[in-house]
Amino acid sequence: MPKGRKGRPAKSRRRINTGLQVGSYVKVADNSGAKEVKIIGVPGYKGRLRRIPPAGVGDLVVVTVKKGVPEMRKQVVKAVVVRQRRPFRRPDGTWIAFEDNAVVIVTPEGSPKGSEIRGPIAREAAERWPQIANIATMII
Repeated sequence: MPKGRKGRPAKSRRRINTGLQVGSYVKVADNSGAKEVKIIGVPGYKGRLRRIPPAGVGDLVVVTVKKGVPEMRKQVVKAVVVRQRRPFRRPDGTWIAFEDNAVVIVTPEGSPKGSEIRGPIAREAAERWPQIANIATMII
């Protein structure tokens, strides 16, 4: 196991092909009241000047709610990407792609805001976010 630097976890995270970026509109896969959100930030991403921050399955993103119940609309919340259209490779060599891009809205502590998740979620997101895996109906 690689030795961790100060303030960083020792376990290195496998890089996943990023299928989303800042400005992407994505569906919400839970019952928190939001239907569609726009990605406005990717915390922890340190990139080059003017490069648009990317996000992939399992990443935490900052989103703004564009469609949904009036109480949720126009709110800035955090979410976890659980599905992406762009194919990504797993360590066993298989490639996986979903038919849509979707996120699950989470609280600042990382627990899901809704009580159920519609549709499948990627195993990579479930491994990284156990609380999301607990309420997921299908993990692929």
